[in-house]
Amino acid sequence: MKNKYSKILVLLTITVLILSFVSAIPTNNKAKEPLDKITFIHYKDGTMKAVGGNSRLPICYKLMGVKWGDLPVNYVINPTNSQDLSESFVTNAIFASAETWDAATSKELFNNGYGIDSSATWGIADYKNAYVFGTYSDNNVIAVTNIWYTRRDRQIVDYDVLFNTYYNWGDATLNPLLMDLQNIATHETGHGIGLADIYTTSCSAVTMFGYSGYGDISKRTLEKADITGLQKMYSA
Repeated sequence: MKNKYSKILVLLTITVLILSFVSAIPTNNKAKEPLDKITFIHYKDGTMKAVGGNSRLPICYKLMGVKWGDLPVNYVINPTNSQDLSESFVTNAIFASAETWDAATSKELFNNGYGIDSSATWGIADYKNAYVFGTYSDNNVIAVTNIWYTRRDRQIVDYDVLFNTYYNWGDATLNPLLMDLQNIATHETGHGIGLADIYTTSCSAVTMFGYSGYGDISKRTLEKADITGLQKMYSA
């Protein structure tokens, strides 16, 4: 009988050790789910035609139908290839763009800190939420944002922003001949939280209007329609 209980004790001990080992393995359930991707292309003014309005008052925001389930969101910035801009300028502009959205809802959308990651790339679902600089095949494109989301519950799990280095980036409040980094970053970050582009000409003042140009700083701040769309997803 004593031998029998000893065997049972050994089996229980082995079971506990196995369960402890399995529970210690880091998991990412969303990483195992099938992902879908949406790509948003931000064109320069005049390269495409906007859509005319109608007699009814337009709704100047559009939800993508996907959003973050796990908040707050972490993100990294890769200042490599950012022309002659200082790292502090790049990070401050992108941080300001994230905080602009954060301030318009009671939810903490973004962590107040960010990472500097010179290895971060654009176009791969690596769960880094990266802002990077680089070339793009179409010189009419100012920036591109990719969104990856889970197919089952339609939750965003990753977004990447590419700033096209064909354009001269900087602070357009100091030099209107520059493409304003904070302006474009605020628009692209709107995609990162679940808002789509707006192309209706009567909505051209909103942050999520799909065109920009040199000297444009209007997208640094949110309009009522941008905030309404945001709060429909994440509450006031």
